[in-house]
Formats: sequence, C-alpha cells, structure tokens
Amino acid sequence: MFEYFRNLDRRWIFLLMLLSVAVPIYVIGKTKETFPETALPLATNVFNEIEALQPGEKVLLAFDYDPGSEGELGPMATAFTYHCSSRGLKLYFMALWPLGRQMIDDNIAKVIEPDFPDMVYGEDYVNLGFKAGNEGVIKVIVTDIKQFYTTDARGTNIEQIPMMEGIKSIQQMDLMLNVSAGYPGTKEWVQYAVTPYPKEIKLVGGCTGVQAPLLYPYIPQQLPGLLAAIKGASEYESLVIKAYPPAEGKEAKYMEAQRRMGPQLVAHVLMVLLIVAGNIIFFIERKRGARA
Repeated sequence: MFEYFRNLDRRWIFLLMLLSVAVPIYVIGKTKETFPETALPLATNVFNEIEALQPGEKVLLAFDYDPGSEGELGPMATAFTYHCSSRGLKLYFMALWPLGRQMIDDNIAKVIEPDFPDMVYGEDYVNLGFKAGNEGVIKVIVTDIKQFYTTDARGTNIEQIPMMEGIKSIQQMDLMLNVSAGYPGTKEWVQYAVTPYPKEIKLVGGCTGVQAPLLYPYIPQQLPGLLAAIKGASEYESLVIKAYPPAEGKEAKYMEAQRRMGPQLVAHVLMVLLIVAGNIIFFIERKRGARA
C-alpha cells in the first residue's frame, strides 16, 4: 500500500481536485443548499455600519474592479446594493476603473431594476460613471465633486439630477462603500479621503484576497469593516439575507458567494489531506532509508 501511494500517478490527484470542485457545484446547484456561514467581526462591522444609517441617508458606492475580479468581488457588490436598497438609502455610484462603469450598470440591472422598481433614477440612485485620474480624482471630489462630475454616466447635467442638488463634496456622504481589486482602490480611498477627513468620511469595503493584508493595518481606525475575498462576501451575504430575505425565487443571486464557498471549502480540505499524506510518505521513506 505504501509503494502504491508513493508512486501514485499525479493525474489521479488532478482528478480528485476536479471532483472536489465539480461535485459541490453540482450538489449545491441541485439542492440549493449551502454550507452554514458564521460572520466574523470584520463582516459584521460592515453590516452594522449600513444598518446604522436611516432611510434617505446618502451612500457612495465606488466599484473599483473589472470582470477579471468579478468572481471574488461581484457577490459583495451585489450584496451591498441589495442591502442599501432594502434600507431605503440614496445610492451614488462611481468608479475609478474604466470597466467599473460596466460593473455598476450590471449591478443596477441585476438588483435595483428587477427587485426595487419603485426606486427612481436621479432621485433614489445615480450612476456618476468612470473618471480617469486614479487618486487624483479622490483628492478633488473630497472638496469639490462637481469639478470632476459635470454629468452622470448617461450624459445628464449634474444640475438637473435631483439627488445631486446641494451636494458639493463626498464629505456629505453618510457612508462610503468601496469594492476594490487593486490600484486605485480601498488603500487610496483611505489615504486620500479618510485620513485627511476622518470625522467627515466613513469607509467600509470589500477587496480581493491578495489585497486584504495590505489593508489590515488600517483596521479599525480608518477602516472599521472589511470583506476579504469570497469568504468575507459569504459572511456578509448570510447577514443580509437573514435580515432582508429576498422574494421567493430570487434567493440564488443573493447567495452567490455562499454557493461558491462550497467547492472552495472541499478543495481546500483535499489540499490539506494531500499535504498530510505527502508528509507521512516522506517520513516513512526517510525512516526506512535510515534503517537501511
């Protein structure tokens, strides 16, 4: 048996990894059941910051990612929009990434238009679109948003949009939510918006797994809450769905992160078992060599 595992063809390992991903996807898709999720403090803090807002208060949602990161960040962006819309908040969308505008449009079409038909564009939500300039945009809009944004993503003059009336800068936002895949993203929002104006601007957000360690030093002072990768999105989803159950038949799109956690969990367990098995084989082989 030892010799069998010692000389095991690596293609069997590849097959096991394929099955560890494919089987959970099939089972979860068939049964609609997901693994139970317990929210950790960082995800809970994000949820609580939104819950603390009153209907009608203003939220800036900056979607700084593109389709390449949609697998990790799409579910949390969807959950943010759903949560804020359920709370009756005013949503101001913007992006520092060129394809961020597409992510915003997809989010609006996925969440607001079908599930919140009473929300009126220009009165309850607005898409300011993408502006080039990276952190330069942040430095300007923290004091004068209309210097950069003279029209929205549809080309409508800002002065003709009811919810932009009286808005001079993002310091007037009651909360800011950022979904970030890298530069520019959450780190730049912390450095150029929150740090200069700690009392006026409050920020929480979500990011990719590789970006999270770079943001942990800002917790909790500049960044009280953070969703890290699909795990953080899954925790946040569980809180939102529990508080605001979606209409029957629409649950799936608000449980995407939890669905994706299934194959990830099984694959990680398999990797751990393979590492343990490899070490056992190594030490047995070394012990036999020492005896020889």
